[in-house]
Amino acid sequence: MSITRILAVTLIAPLGLIVVPTASAQDYPTRPIRLIVPNAAGSSVDTLGRIFANALTKTAGQQVVVDNRGGAGGLIGMEIGKDAQPDGYTLVSASTAAMVIGPHIHKKLPFHPINDYAFISLFGITPNILVVNPSVPVKSVKELIEYNKSRGGKANMASAGVGSQSHLAGVLFLNLAKSEALHVPYKGGGASVAAVVAGESQWTITPAPAVAGLIKGGKLRAVAHSLTTKSALLGDLPPITDTVPGYQYSGWNGLLAPIKTPKPILAKVRQLLLKTTENAEFRAGFARQMTEVATNTPEDFRKFVDSEIKAMGPVVKAAGLQTY
Repeated sequence: MSITRILAVTLIAPLGLIVVPTASAQDYPTRPIRLIVPNAAGSSVDTLGRIFANALTKTAGQQVVVDNRGGAGGLIGMEIGKDAQPDGYTLVSASTAAMVIGPHIHKKLPFHPINDYAFISLFGITPNILVVNPSVPVKSVKELIEYNKSRGGKANMASAGVGSQSHLAGVLFLNLAKSEALHVPYKGGGASVAAVVAGESQWTITPAPAVAGLIKGGKLRAVAHSLTTKSALLGDLPPITDTVPGYQYSGWNGLLAPIKTPKPILAKVRQLLLKTTENAEFRAGFARQMTEVATNTPEDFRKFVDSEIKAMGPVVKAAGLQTY
């Protein structure tokens, strides 16, 4: 036993208790890591989580196993992550739905999005892409606004369901653009995108990974994106905010741990995350999904989520969503 570990064993004489140290952060990880993804397998968030998990496996030298815990808008997975053993072997790939939208539509969340987790870092920013069926005579945001007007507000705007990211992204767009459309909710992102491909709905604003392949295959036409500036990953595709000032609504992925995870372990996890995000294969995988690699400090990540929650309030109100 090293001197450091000997000193870490403390004898409390009056009580006759011995406090035995946990495995050191220097040795972490020594076994597989569970990465909870609070979304269904095959979703855009799941796709990004798996790309991250595969790259983190190589960085950490231990298998990172994706554990999909979808349902209830991500609340189930987030609660499981909150209550997991705080030893660094259960991490959570958090995203917008449960962390940002959930607090506004659930009176009693089974977790507190700010206080119940140790924040590690963002690892991706995913733009939403405004897409139309190729038969729709729209190639710009301005033309879509004019198209909606020409259809008397009855052009179909597809979404993954009431309260979904695509629903709220569309509501924000319509409000800021002073435009109207008929919201058509589907059962999931796949169904809503398929409806636009089939021409059943005319347009949607949806996470980039859900439509990247369809855009390249010519089955959808990309019109604009939700980032505030142009992105090298998106070529000449313009930001929506160029035409609709103030529009900003992108998804994100970040890494959390149970709140009582030891700080030395959190520091090691963060070190592994930062190394992973520099991996060329990882960055290429995210680029194929039209997702920007992004990192920040734990405190900045916490502040970012808090600001996102506050900004979402007016959007949820405008969408007329009821709390339950």
